[in-house]
Amino acid sequence: MPQAKANGITLEYESFGPEDRETVLLIMGLGAQLTMWPTELCEELVSRRYRVIRYDNRDVGLSHKFDDLGMPDMAAIFGALMAGKPATSPYALDEMAKDAVGLLDALGVKQAHIAGASMGGMIAQLVAINHPERALSLTSIMSTTGNPGLPQGKPEAMAVLMTPAPEGDIPAAIERGMLAWNTIGSPGYKTDDATLRQWVTRDVNRSLYPVGVARQMAAIVANGDRREKLKKLNLPAVVLHGADDPLVPVEGGKDTAANIPGAELRVIPGMGHDFPLALVETFADAIEAAAKRASGVSRAAD
Repeated sequence: MPQAKANGITLEYESFGPEDRETVLLIMGLGAQLTMWPTELCEELVSRRYRVIRYDNRDVGLSHKFDDLGMPDMAAIFGALMAGKPATSPYALDEMAKDAVGLLDALGVKQAHIAGASMGGMIAQLVAINHPERALSLTSIMSTTGNPGLPQGKPEAMAVLMTPAPEGDIPAAIERGMLAWNTIGSPGYKTDDATLRQWVTRDVNRSLYPVGVARQMAAIVANGDRREKLKKLNLPAVVLHGADDPLVPVEGGKDTAANIPGAELRVIPGMGHDFPLALVETFADAIEAAAKRASGVSRAAD
């Protein structure tokens, strides 16, 4: 896959479809590599006449690793927030939004439909907030607003989230990945174990970098409440969330939609916090719905 210089760092990315089409930029979540966006979803969007770009965020996959920043002090970050003080993280989600915009710059894309999942949804929100001239539409998937009053994930899901993959132990990391996805996955659209193991093995062998996940987590926690900024958005937005999401409860999606003027909320029964292939068309429909509202035209297939 190719790489591009963006916001002063190198990002690994992959592009699908002709470059002269409207672009959908896919931003993945905490510790997840670009491969977690199903190829089937990318191809489905191409069949609907979009160009699709997916990429590895900083500190994950084959993109730039901030080795010099070390392990974040999560206790200090949480302590600052509890004391009502600004929290300091190794880098901010706003910088990760600049990465996304920098990638668009590097690829010569002036505007794009921005879609993000989980942490990627937060980054997508910040692209729309901080760089409104670059975002044609917003699709926020299984994400939230940073509202501290919202319910937390289920204890077993939070435990998986807060347990890092073992450094350098490939077999143990694969088993940890299997446990994680079986814990937070969609109860109504369960991915069979053979397929899931293939995906987890692929990603662990591609890149295993637990400290990068910790720095991304610090950025999430330090970003705080985005509701007041979301209320000022002026673009088509669709919020997609699983009714059975154990990690980011559906209240997070409802709060996101409630705070973006004119946003459409789509709650999917049986969906958890993953990308089952059975829901590829559901994800594509949500992204396309936001994109069509931005474009104001029907995009018939060739």
